[in-house]
Amino acid sequence: MSNATAPKNTTAFYVQSMIAFGLALTAVTFGIWYLPVDAWIRAFLIVASLFMVSSTFTLAKCVRDAQESTTVLERLDQKLLAEREWYPPTS
Repeated sequence: MSNATAPKNTTAFYVQSMIAFGLALTAVTFGIWYLPVDAWIRAFLIVASLFMVSSTFTLAKCVRDAQESTTVLERLDQKLLAEREWYPPTS
């Protein structure tokens, strides 16, 4: 039985991700603000960008939850097998 733990993100990676997200959001906001278009087009682009950002967070959470549920089930199966000291027959 393996006692391997899932790799953790470093603080530097977390900070880099936050800075990249902030820069990207700032660049898009700046670009939309200075577009030579009417206000209603600008408002549409802002709403679409906000929807895209919130959808991205939701998708990332769904992917993470699916991955964690698989990992938890695998660990639970290993623990149950170890507690019962029963292993499937080998061929």
